[in-house]
Amino acid sequence: MNSKFLTLSALAIGLLVSSETIAQDTPASIAVPKVFSPASSFSTWSFGINAGVLAPTVIAGKNDFTSWKADLGYGAYIKKQIWPAFGIQANFLGGKLKADNSRALGNGSAPVSPFTNYETLVKYSGSLNAYWSLANIYWMNRTNVVQPYLTAGYGLMGYDVDLTSKSGTTRFNTETVHESFIPVGAGLKFGISNNLMLDLGYQMNFVDGDNLDGYRAGPQSDKFSYTHVGLEFALGGKSKPQLSSYNPVAALEADYISRNAALQAELAAERARNAAQMAQMSTDWARFKTDSDGDGVSDFFDKCPNTPTGTQVDGAGCEIKVTNTTINPVRVVVTEEDRRVVAEAIKNLEFDFGKATIRSTSYASLNRVADLLKSKDFSLKLAGHTDDVGSAAANLKLSKDRAESVKSYLVSQGANPSRIEATGYGESQPISSNKTASGRQNNRRVEFTLY
Repeated sequence: MNSKFLTLSALAIGLLVSSETIAQDTPASIAVPKVFSPASSFSTWSFGINAGVLAPTVIAGKNDFTSWKADLGYGAYIKKQIWPAFGIQANFLGGKLKADNSRALGNGSAPVSPFTNYETLVKYSGSLNAYWSLANIYWMNRTNVVQPYLTAGYGLMGYDVDLTSKSGTTRFNTETVHESFIPVGAGLKFGISNNLMLDLGYQMNFVDGDNLDGYRAGPQSDKFSYTHVGLEFALGGKSKPQLSSYNPVAALEADYISRNAALQAELAAERARNAAQMAQMSTDWARFKTDSDGDGVSDFFDKCPNTPTGTQVDGAGCEIKVTNTTINPVRVVVTEEDRRVVAEAIKNLEFDFGKATIRSTSYASLNRVADLLKSKDFSLKLAGHTDDVGSAAANLKLSKDRAESVKSYLVSQGANPSRIEATGYGESQPISSNKTASGRQNNRRVEFTLY
């Protein structure tokens, strides 16, 4: 390893340590939305920046120069997360690739290449990659997340190659070389906060051609790698977790814990209510069984406790007081004038057609009947009758409603409701023939009986 590679390695390790320190000093709780939460509950867009070691070699395969050199690479990307385990990522990569023939071949012989070394400037490298999250592993404190991932895609790149031989340095091609390549990568991401992740990754890039080092030693394609450390920033509200960090199993567990806690609290409250009810029932039962004053009514129902022994009481435990046992019969006398008042009320009584509504022309005579009931304490029977037009059931209801309507009016004028009886007979008691209009008129009536 040369000094530049060691410097880059130390830089990566320092960034990792500092990021972990930030995560420990300011832990951020990753929100866990409920299962089946809408996409609006998550941050689905993010962008990343990174830097690391760019080298013209991969972990498997041959190269046209025997000794590769590490150099600085830098990159950025923007990612759209489709599902928790899958997203689409657009990558940009730049830097330099260097190698020479300072080492012998595998069989110990010297390289046969006419060039001693080369330097390739990657002017641009853009690719569209599929991104797979392999797992979301929550640590014990559940504030950090470790996320292994894989990427693969397709891209285009442009580069210039300078070749050095014993005679000097020449440009491989007068114009920038443009070729396609296939990037394949893997890595780990560490959650620092709800919207920040530390990214450690390794990417192999397989170029569709043998021009990357400016020398064609055989029928093979050139390749290079990029080992990087970087940061990924979520775009969106700080309270929203990244969809790529969402763990449905953890969400189910959190929902279960929340529901279980609510159920336990509800059960505890129900036990407290039951205990209070049982205590009250025990107190009530003791009162139900006890008759402190011996009056035959338990304390639970006794409205008049501590009545003297031998006192006659009612069902509420209160003393029965009899003030007068002599019944003085009251004779009710109905005079001719009383009958005239009633007859006038019957004559003037009118209802709306087919209804139980009393017309206002009837109020004056009914008021005199109400005054009579109040002044002489009479009882009154109201009997409603109809003609035979319509069904018997409808006529019976109408006669009853009209008698009740007269009663309601008299009560509204101060008459004692307990002294008024309202009954309907329908068409069952005609006083004239229903075959004539005058006969039907006579049959539609309310009879007043004083007593």
